[in-house]
Amino acid sequence: MPPGTVAMVLAAAVAHAVWNLASKYKRGDAVLFVCAYTCASALLCVPIGLAFMADGQQVLGWQLAAGAAVSAVLHTAYSLTLQAGYERAELGVVYPVARGTGPMLAMLFAIVLLDEQLTAAAMFGASLVVAGILVVTGNPFRSGSRRPLQGLLWGAATGATIAAYTVWDGYSVVALHLAPVSYYAATLLLQSLILTPSLLRRRHRIRAAIRGDAVPILIVAVFSPLAYILVLTAMLKAPVALVAPLRESSIVIGSLVACRLFGEGHLARRIAGAVIVLAGIAAISL
Repeated sequence: MPPGTVAMVLAAAVAHAVWNLASKYKRGDAVLFVCAYTCASALLCVPIGLAFMADGQQVLGWQLAAGAAVSAVLHTAYSLTLQAGYERAELGVVYPVARGTGPMLAMLFAIVLLDEQLTAAAMFGASLVVAGILVVTGNPFRSGSRRPLQGLLWGAATGATIAAYTVWDGYSVVALHLAPVSYYAATLLLQSLILTPSLLRRRHRIRAAIRGDAVPILIVAVFSPLAYILVLTAMLKAPVALVAPLRESSIVIGSLVACRLFGEGHLARRIAGAVIVLAGIAAISL
């Protein structure tokens, strides 16, 4: 993978870590929070996407409509599956399993479905990135963990949805030739429409939620689309099978910063995982 593309994906990882850290400061209803930042992201991105269309960089056609519709369904399925997993099993099990299986499945799907070809060094590097992520997140089956099997199943289901939207979005920007900004703007718009019924059911709490979580909502609304548009752009220049695990290095960044901001422990283990991820990044870039 070209060093410039590696840098782009790592920049996306930083942006991803920023919005995930901001979301930890959320105080209100989780569903309202997701609805609020999704709608805010759509308000920010749709005008930019329309500008790309006016400039001739994207044509409004069935490819854009179909690609964005499938992507919106997959992204919504990811959000709902993740939320259901967190409600039914421990976050400490669901989160690492999802983030470990997601990039690995995306890599396998991209090789099988998109017929991507990787060198042995690139596959080794991608595997190192996934291994480092698992080291950072820790052992989900540590003593004291309840219902590990249920957490494993929900984590794997979440990882499957991550892999599904990653591979589909890669196919959309590469094979369907959709401009990343316009494509993701359309996806956000359709996601907002899908989430509208949930928003209406909670309409009496909207004002309080926005007032209480205005800053986190704004940060997520800006950095979440920025991170993913960088990833989609990188998919135009590098295989999805490599971009998928590399973007998950955001977990390492977020975990290390969380040690400082939130007083979370296991610093030595997280640093060790970060070193493994950096070794994988080096192998991919070479």
